[in-house]
Amino acid sequence: MRLFAAVLPPAAAVTEVAAAVAPLRRLPGADDLRWTATDGWHLTLAFLGEVPDGVRPELHERLARAARRHAPLTLRLAGGGHFGGGTLWTGVEGDLAALTRLAGSVRAAGRRAGAAHDGTEHAFRAHLTLARAARSSQVPLAPFADALAAFRGSQWTAGTLSLVASTLPRSGVPGERPRYDTVAAWPLGRTAGPGGGPPAADG
Repeated sequence: MRLFAAVLPPAAAVTEVAAAVAPLRRLPGADDLRWTATDGWHLTLAFLGEVPDGVRPELHERLARAARRHAPLTLRLAGGGHFGGGTLWTGVEGDLAALTRLAGSVRAAGRRAGAAHDGTEHAFRAHLTLARAARSSQVPLAPFADALAAFRGSQWTAGTLSLVASTLPRSGVPGERPRYDTVAAWPLGRTAGPGGGPPAADG
């Protein structure tokens, strides 16, 4: 199963971004971009790759521990940018240092569980991907990013670490997107133990 760990924005935040993105889809060249679907929007913390079934129990345990060690985060989606000529995104403001630490814990949990990773050592940069351009595309992404510069969404609390399965398109239909399904989730921070007592110790 192809997996990644992520923070999923709430519906209200998705609605705000969708409203900000709608005018961009009327800009010159917009039809040549592959726009991501709103129901799949997420903040990737770690891409884990193809994870064998035998690895998943330990991966789940380690991700649960990582989630318990990090408090809920106050975030907002804001602004815009692009990675080279390939990816258009909106950024994140708020508890970014804490979000970066959470991403580090999640990546470490994946490595220790024996899950694959993306093979790169690039620094974590929180973002939500909005569109991608084909490698052969001549569409400049700077005008799209500039149009998002003033966007500031409402604050929201990220209280859950999600493990998401990514199923790649197989039909060959142009424009078909991957399908994302949340297969597990853990609350951030320690919660009360059984009967409302103190939380159980990490295993």
